[in-house]
Amino acid sequence: MDKTEILRWLRETKESRLEDLWLRADAVRKEKVGDAVHLRGLIEISSYCVRQCGYCGLRAGNASLERYRMSEEEIMQCVADAVEFGYGTVVMQAGEDYGIKTEWLANIVRRIKAQTPLAVTLSMGERPVEDLVAWREAGANRYLLRFETSNPVLYEKIHPSLPKQTYNRFDLLKKLRELGYEVGSGVMIGIPGQSYEDLAHDIELFRTLDLDMIGVGPYIAHPATPLGQETIDLTNGNQVPNTELMVYKVLAITRLVCPEANIPSTTALATINKTEGRELGLCRGANIVMPNLTPSQYRRLYEIYPAKACIDETSRQCRGCLWGRIESIGRQVGSGQGGRRRS
Repeated sequence: MDKTEILRWLRETKESRLEDLWLRADAVRKEKVGDAVHLRGLIEISSYCVRQCGYCGLRAGNASLERYRMSEEEIMQCVADAVEFGYGTVVMQAGEDYGIKTEWLANIVRRIKAQTPLAVTLSMGERPVEDLVAWREAGANRYLLRFETSNPVLYEKIHPSLPKQTYNRFDLLKKLRELGYEVGSGVMIGIPGQSYEDLAHDIELFRTLDLDMIGVGPYIAHPATPLGQETIDLTNGNQVPNTELMVYKVLAITRLVCPEANIPSTTALATINKTEGRELGLCRGANIVMPNLTPSQYRRLYEIYPAKACIDETSRQCRGCLWGRIESIGRQVGSGQGGRRRS
């Protein structure tokens, strides 16, 4: 699929044509990664962040947010839950928090690897290379760092640089690959000012970067941010909308462009369609779900955007519901770590 075809699909509105896209993406998903839906338990370990991202509720300038940082034992209890629930991976995520010391997190990674069969995924933002080295040597398997948009002007608008920063996210993604991580990235869909050409270039970059994991979701700005009140102007015809339909299109195209990648049906997708958003994502190319293991007293404080879908699958009832939803679409919960399967 070249850029011309990507653009055509991004602009497609005819329902019958889109049904062909969904079926094609689902067939490639089945052939390349199988019917298993791998569950990766998300642990949001800190809401502190040094960045001033224009859309994110965790931004350092949001004085109204109550901050937290989980203890080692709280994290390990979540890890124990992941093992009990049969997950193959834990994903430790935080704002860009330098209160999370390198060796402290490395020790937690070592404990997880020594005591459990789980894969460990980290999502800690743009940390120095020496931190990435230390965590990889401790046993971390994967690292998630979304580049959000390949348009540098747009990126600076939503994600201003830190003073004296000497690298960018593409440099770090390359370094993560060199260090032996499975590398995950992705983009937001419908950023104000994002053109269809921008988004098509993003999707082409997924292939160029040979990403192992790709997350795509709608742009949702927190109201307590500089961009929180900015509306998306769809009158010029080249602004990408941040709609549910556009997310499905990007997800399906991504599966066709990167057939072997692990692709989640995201929390943001479940937020804009709480009834069946996650299931529709799984039917249109996705093969990963990330249930939230964060303790309830912290989960409500990790507010990147408001009104996140309730995906607390820590209770027996909620876990049964998740399994049932997956089985209702003819899929089954995967076993093992669920890493990328290369041809």
